[in-house]
Amino acid sequence: MSSAPFQVMKFGGSSVGSPRRLRQVVELIGRHAKQGPLAVVVSAMGDTTDWLIEAAGLATKGDLEGALTVVARIAHLAKTNAAALDPARSTALAARVDTLLSPLQQLLQGISLTRECSAPSRDRVLSFGELVSATLLADLLTASGTEATFRDARQLLVTDDRFGAARVDVARTRERLQASVAGWRASVPVLPGFIAATPDGRTTTLGRNGSDYTAALVAQGIDATEVTVWTDVLGLHTADPDLVSDAYPVAHLTHAEGLELAAVGVRMLHPRTMIPLIEAGSSLRIRNTMHPDHPGTLIDAIGSRDGQRPTCIATREELALLGIEVRKLSDQFQLGERVLAALREAEVTVWLSAQSANGQSLAVVIPRPDVLRAQGALENELAQELARHEVEPLAIREPVTLLTLVAEAMGHGVNVAGRFFSALGAVGVNVRASAQGASSRSISCVVDAADTAIAVRTTHAAFNLAHQQVSLFLLGRGTVGGQLLAQLRAQQALLKDKHGIALRVVGLADSRRALFDAAGLPLEGLEERLARVEPVDPETRTLVPLLDELRRLPVPILVDCTAASGVEALYTEAFRRGIHVVGANKKPLALPWNDREALLSEARRHHVAYHYETTVASSLPVIDTLANLVRTGDTVRLITASLSGSVGFICNELTAGVPLSVAVRTAKERGFTEADPREDLSGTDVARKALILARELGLPLSLSDVALEPFVPAEPRPGTTVDAFLQGLKSQDAAYADRVTRCRHAGTVLRYLARIDPSKVGTGSPVIRVGPVAVEAGQPAADLRGSESFVSFTTTRHSDFPLTVRGAGAGGAVTASGVLADILRISQTLRGR
Repeated sequence: MSSAPFQVMKFGGSSVGSPRRLRQVVELIGRHAKQGPLAVVVSAMGDTTDWLIEAAGLATKGDLEGALTVVARIAHLAKTNAAALDPARSTALAARVDTLLSPLQQLLQGISLTRECSAPSRDRVLSFGELVSATLLADLLTASGTEATFRDARQLLVTDDRFGAARVDVARTRERLQASVAGWRASVPVLPGFIAATPDGRTTTLGRNGSDYTAALVAQGIDATEVTVWTDVLGLHTADPDLVSDAYPVAHLTHAEGLELAAVGVRMLHPRTMIPLIEAGSSLRIRNTMHPDHPGTLIDAIGSRDGQRPTCIATREELALLGIEVRKLSDQFQLGERVLAALREAEVTVWLSAQSANGQSLAVVIPRPDVLRAQGALENELAQELARHEVEPLAIREPVTLLTLVAEAMGHGVNVAGRFFSALGAVGVNVRASAQGASSRSISCVVDAADTAIAVRTTHAAFNLAHQQVSLFLLGRGTVGGQLLAQLRAQQALLKDKHGIALRVVGLADSRRALFDAAGLPLEGLEERLARVEPVDPETRTLVPLLDELRRLPVPILVDCTAASGVEALYTEAFRRGIHVVGANKKPLALPWNDREALLSEARRHHVAYHYETTVASSLPVIDTLANLVRTGDTVRLITASLSGSVGFICNELTAGVPLSVAVRTAKERGFTEADPREDLSGTDVARKALILARELGLPLSLSDVALEPFVPAEPRPGTTVDAFLQGLKSQDAAYADRVTRCRHAGTVLRYLARIDPSKVGTGSPVIRVGPVAVEAGQPAADLRGSESFVSFTTTRHSDFPLTVRGAGAGGAVTASGVLADILRISQTLRGR
């Protein structure tokens, strides 16, 4: 007979809750039993425990018929599962189930007569789930060729009489297990989890995670080297997969990490489960019944040797934050000690407590259902101080969530707390309280319940992902928006693999339609998919509800590739929700000065980015260059700029002898102009750009302050169609050809420029001038080619040789690349690069 140490396997309710899963369990046990000594602990099948609670409740109300109907449901599940695995013995197995449940029926009858279900009676009712499950599993194992024997845990695990959450007498339990284990090697012992008994034989239950606790106690009692908990997930994940789609199983943790996670409420772990394993030096492995080849998560004394191993993010929800503050500080007051003692006396669980350095204030986190009891206990304890107004009235904030970051290596590196809180702050999550233990193995904070999802996803991405997730809601699918989508299709994989940024389009909207999917929209065919959406009236449509969904996602960015008016209200709503904005739309920045300042202040107030580099010169870094000049203390004396790549292209075409009407039509066809070229030719677009630059200097100017001369005079009959306007330009071909000829004879070149002269402030002369200019050869604007733009900054430091930014200034692809650069700028800032 083998003298190898035992292994313990525990199977949860979902693992034995259906014929398919139960068959997998029988096969797993059979396979492992051949490799060495094995003990099995099993939970009740499927939802049996919940059904037993329901039956007890019905019986307590006197509804015996209803209670017995629930028992019949339990019997049906057990019989169905057993018959599917052993059809030839289905009748015998069914009779076995009926025999096992007969005492339950009698017990429920007694409860219904007395209309009372005491704690001992309730534990007896709940015990039948595990008893049926363990008995049938032992029978099915033997029938499949693996010799197995049912072992009643009530004869092995000794507890006190705290029914519902009994405390185990570890010494006596080990004594009984040691006395029994010798007979376990010839036949696999199958024990019901969750249940035990008092020394005089009364049935007790072990509370939450009771079956896992049973497995740990058995392992400790028989000196097993490892406990494997078989469940329906691949292991302990880096975060709750329901909240974080990118959460993944952690391969290896230390006992201490497991205990920390158990202490903050991770569903698959409990401190009671971990402690026996730590004391015995046994390891714990969490594996998936349906994926038995996956290694799952190993928790042992050593843990992972990988310094870059993943970090777990744990949450406990449905909590309340209590704040107690002393007005009159005294060494004798002992606020923390008194508050915690009062809560302990009231049997209120404290999940976190944090006291200020001088002891003047204390924050405690408790379960929400206990708020009234806790409030009463604290007001009673501090009654005298409250009456003397020495203590502020108790502050209660609910619901809140306790968010905890756990990693063994946390104390070995720097700036872990900084990264933790910076990640939360970057997405606008308020931290209500925080605490870190002496082990430096975990750090916890309290956030509002509404922020749970975004807080978990953000911290998970900051600590566990090789890439930064970014969620984009794109407004506009025209020239710029369409080109941006094309660039995202082409660059998405490269950005993730080479730069660690995972861009995901979660929303797309035009003036009448919208698509949104928090999981991400497939980029292929996205524009066509939007076109198939039923249009709605733009006057009644609101995108604000979609912003509420966007704010819950990692690094949410609203991207405006439209030229629409009135979007500043949507921007404001986005800022208030912690959503960044990247805009190619100039109109919000050309609002009246006070409105523009209010918009920018809203972004600053909510700690979000508003980037609008492409509003002035497409992808050219003009605004960033100007901001750097101002930030470094330089004084800007003059800005000269060709800010319309479309009009610049038209000027070059005219110089080459192309008629005006043909040049404008070509510029429109190449995507250089707005949808209506009159927007470009009127000079209004350049005036807005010049105004944006002037305002970056802090000049409180408005559009009406711009001295504007259109490149093409306004039409005598406004309201004509674009095609009619383009056709009418032929009448001006000769005049513009003559103008270009005169420039050529004078040795100049026709250009359309903006000039910003801050020295004109207060003189009565226009600070901003926009209009056609004959530029002498040799000047920077004279040799512009195609749709090139340029901006020249004459400053105190750059007086002899102005600082010039020059490059392509028009076209959907170029502008889209500038928008993408602004998006990446936000992503890399949050990532700390």
